[in-house]
Amino acid sequence: MLPNIGTGELLIILALGLLIFGAKQVPEIARAFGKAINSFKAGMKEPIEESKKPESGKKDDSDS
Repeated sequence: MLPNIGTGELLIILALGLLIFGAKQVPEIARAFGKAINSFKAGMKEPIEESKKPESGKKDDSDS
């Protein structure tokens, strides 16, 4: 995902997050972040699935 960030840098970021938000809020924030990613992925799939459906009953009125 992020090729320039190593293990040491990730540990420092996690430690700073723990210091800033506290031990109780970190799991809640991670859970909310995971839900946001899942809903984003689901939202990205919807237009693809809708574009595959054949449009029935719609006419193109651009000629008239």
